[in-house]
Amino acid sequence: MSILSSIGRIATQYAATRARYRSERILLSLPDELRKDIGFPEILETRNSRHVATFSSKVI
Repeated sequence: MSILSSIGRIATQYAATRARYRSERILLSLPDELRKDIGFPEILETRNSRHVATFSSKVI
């Protein structure tokens, strides 16, 4: 593994992290009713409690 490939991997991870946080900030700026409709509070609660949400847990 060369130094350039390591730097490239780190840059890719950094860009993905920035995009995730930017998306989260945009979702947090939406009105509460709209966030509830798309299920965002549930995603945020899951992330804060450190549990992994799966599609199978959403099925009623």
